[in-house]
Amino acid sequence: MKIVAIVLVVAGILALAYGGFTYKKETHEAQIGPVGIQVTEKKQMEVPVWAGVAMIVVGGGLLLAGRKK
Repeated sequence: MKIVAIVLVVAGILALAYGGFTYKKETHEAQIGPVGIQVTEKKQMEVPVWAGVAMIVVGGGLLLAGRKK
């Protein structure tokens, strides 16, 4: 439980610091004889501020709950 709490706190801090992450997605691929064409899209996934704060609060709560036992 302690590891999950630490991961949540770190993920929340990163979400607040960066605001999201970028990933690439291959959308189309065509093969015409020896010539191949691939199209990759760069997409941005934004993490809302409330989600980052919620991760930090839940992670902190789990850390505090783990101490009491």
